[in-house]
Amino acid sequence: MPPPPTPVDARPCWAWRPLPRGAAAEPFAREWLAAQLGACAEALPIERDARGRPHLRAPFAAFDCNWSHSGDGLLVVLGRGQRVGVDLEWLRPRARALALAQRYFTATEVAWLGTLAAAACERAFLRLWCAKEAVLKAHGHGLSFGLHRLEFTEDAGRLALRACDPALGRPDDWTLQELAPAPGYLGAVAWRAP
Repeated sequence: MPPPPTPVDARPCWAWRPLPRGAAAEPFAREWLAAQLGACAEALPIERDARGRPHLRAPFAAFDCNWSHSGDGLLVVLGRGQRVGVDLEWLRPRARALALAQRYFTATEVAWLGTLAAAACERAFLRLWCAKEAVLKAHGHGLSFGLHRLEFTEDAGRLALRACDPALGRPDDWTLQELAPAPGYLGAVAWRAP
């Protein structure tokens, strides 16, 4: 097995893949991760923790991976020396977006969404959802930790983490990259150096 590649910068790499509805995501994710790491897909040492989060074992333990699927798509991320998380959402009408935000988001986020027209509100809701889930997946607890325990604001058209539960670290410990990986999809990749 060749040695793992050395990244050229500290940013994780990610890839979009079509994923047939009903197909298991892990084989597709495994194939891409193995190609990035110069390994055999079948032998790539992926295990899951008690919450179901994937982890790479030696000789790739310096890397972290995550994936998300929605609709007919899969988004996979690989980082070295940092925890990574990713979320993908298929764009479709979500008439209850504001009601869901009132239940799960912070008051500041709900107030922002309430200022937007219906279509813009649905899209902004999905942007917030992707950002929150990407951070929480990188953190390791996922949605069960609570979407209300981190707050994003929009600044110059980009989402930025402004407040979070101390268990997540400081807001400026996190980097978020919003994505439009394919027509009809929104996504986000989040990472934090250890």
